[in-house]
Amino acid sequence: MIVSGIILIVLALLGAPLFVIIAASAMWGFYRQDVSLTSVPVEVFSIAETPILLAIPLFTLAGYILSESEAPGRLVRFTQALMGWVPGGLPIVALAACAFFTAFTGASGVTIIALGAILYPALQQAGHDDKFNLGLVTSAGSLGLLFAPSLPIILYGVVAGVSIDQLFLAGAVPGTLMLVFLGAYCMWTQRDMRKPLSSFSGKEVLSALRESALELPLPFIVLGGIYSGKLAVSDAAAVTAVYVIVVEVFIRREVKFSQLPDIVRESMMLVGGILLILGVSFASTNYMIDAGIPEKLFEFTESHVSGRFTFLLYLLLFLLILGAILDIFSAIVLVVPLILPIAKLYDVDPLHLGIMFLAAMQLGYLTPPVGLNLFIASYRFNKPIMQVYAATWPFLLILFAAVLIITFVPALSIWFK
Repeated sequence: MIVSGIILIVLALLGAPLFVIIAASAMWGFYRQDVSLTSVPVEVFSIAETPILLAIPLFTLAGYILSESEAPGRLVRFTQALMGWVPGGLPIVALAACAFFTAFTGASGVTIIALGAILYPALQQAGHDDKFNLGLVTSAGSLGLLFAPSLPIILYGVVAGVSIDQLFLAGAVPGTLMLVFLGAYCMWTQRDMRKPLSSFSGKEVLSALRESALELPLPFIVLGGIYSGKLAVSDAAAVTAVYVIVVEVFIRREVKFSQLPDIVRESMMLVGGILLILGVSFASTNYMIDAGIPEKLFEFTESHVSGRFTFLLYLLLFLLILGAILDIFSAIVLVVPLILPIAKLYDVDPLHLGIMFLAAMQLGYLTPPVGLNLFIASYRFNKPIMQVYAATWPFLLILFAAVLIITFVPALSIWFK
């Protein structure tokens, strides 16, 4: 067992794909239990029995099409018209726009690339310090992962067997808390920026509203359809994808029909990677259950953890470390099946666990050494990676404070129950 574990670690260090490592561990485990290896592909393809997975490629496609259109610019203009009159209000505009966009794309890196070209120069022209601008745009790219229809929320619901409708509700208040914390920090640190970006103009608000009139209804279509009971999550995803294609390709014509194959290919590369990891993780999870690994983990945890508070504290520390070395999608499929049964024994609600998990992993996008947003921002804005580290550090601390509250105040996540 120890030898096999060492071999898998070596494979990981050598750069072997994650799905290969997970599949190898499952196959080795079944082999040791004298179970036919033909059961592995059966477990992998069992994901086909999960209809909600249809929502993942559909929402992802919609987000990628939006990023290729001029929707990001319209979104920034609308939020600027609403908030630009507030002294130093442009950072708030940036936070709101990034949160909205990330919720639909499910990928913070896409947000930095799509909105960074608009927001970063605008912040510079407004007179904000370059270090602040770099930290803000890099950090804001990860916001929105707790808002519907975020891809990580859907994936957690699938893996944990939790209602995705309820997860969408559970993430609303914690996600807003993170936005408020960052917004308050921005307004405080930029309080000397007394000159508003622009004066309030009802005419400009109406003009920006008319310009964005076809994109702004998207959240209401998704959430309204789901909570009215008229649409399941997968139905809402299908409606969203069709709506975005009709609007951006046929009505606005900002995305050419000939571009669709490339957009589909790029978005489905992300989806394919997630589904492949998810499939092999199903096999790995079943092996671990058969081998009694969750029970062994609980026995170990019980001997070192005295209660719920201590469990949450240790779990949070573990997730912060995990987020620094593993992407959020891999972490969900690998770790959630292990910690979920232990969390239940400590009376941690699965909804609260999910929001805490995602909020903590969200920090991983900004945590050295392998925070994805750090490298994307370094490449996008042509800045040394150490400069990006220094710029995002204050924002990381603010978000960490919000995560602490989300972790130890479960009512924020389960207020509706």
